[in-house]
Amino acid sequence: MVEATSFGGMVSQIAPEALTQEDLYEHVLNDALLGTSIWINIGVAGITLLLFGFMARNVGDPRSQLIIVSAMAVSAVSIVSYSGLASGLTISFLEMPDGHALEGATTTLEGGPNEGSDVSGTISLWGRYLTWAFSTPFILLALGLIAGSNITKIFTAVVFDVGIMITGLAAALTTSSHLMRWFWYGISCTFLALVFYVLIVEWPEDAKAAGTYGIFNQVRWLTVVLWFGYTVWWALGNEGAAVIDDAGLTSWGYSAFDLVAKYAFSFLVINWTINNQDIVSRGGTFGATGDAIPADD
Repeated sequence: MVEATSFGGMVSQIAPEALTQEDLYEHVLNDALLGTSIWINIGVAGITLLLFGFMARNVGDPRSQLIIVSAMAVSAVSIVSYSGLASGLTISFLEMPDGHALEGATTTLEGGPNEGSDVSGTISLWGRYLTWAFSTPFILLALGLIAGSNITKIFTAVVFDVGIMITGLAAALTTSSHLMRWFWYGISCTFLALVFYVLIVEWPEDAKAAGTYGIFNQVRWLTVVLWFGYTVWWALGNEGAAVIDDAGLTSWGYSAFDLVAKYAFSFLVINWTINNQDIVSRGGTFGATGDAIPADD
């Protein structure tokens, strides 16, 4: 249903539920800041996926291949999920609850059949949480394998990582209560702390035993610092306290983090793995892929 006032037959304001996917697609396409934050990531994800595949074309060791495929999957997931944002499939306009800094805000549509009309609410790129829910487990899988950790620790990190993203999605989509948005955010941060415990306390010891501490320490801290940055950016951005209230600027912040946390991370991991297959492949119990159950005699 359209809630609008009319001036000379022109619609001036539209309710969020009245928007079509075409409206959302055209808005992203014609908003320079918002659109570039999405399309540049699609391009970089595609280029890196081809690059990583070319770099790893001669890798024959199965354990090395698993680490490389885990890192490559980050780019593959990003292409799909960012395309969902670009197409308008996984974005919405939400009216923020009482107490939120953007309560009662409106956004002017860029492009599309309703160009120039105001839509009540602020844009939510909630598809990002789907991106992270499917891509970050592959980051942790690659880290756990490099550390030579066991499947229990890797599974624990991945489960709580998915929990971070699902509760983050809940925080972003909750419009019933401002307090509940921050309650979900608090749960998400708690799950993040548990993942950080594995990264900072558990896996370094495994990496030392596996002889991979150098590269693990590098990509571990890259991950910890940037993931903490995402958390702070949410609190400051248009979904949180709206200190940064522009949706396009908030989106570019996330995209900038993605460029390093995903693609630079994957390059470092894949390049090291290609050049150190002897380390990855040695020993019968290196990493989760090396655990074997003795056969019955």
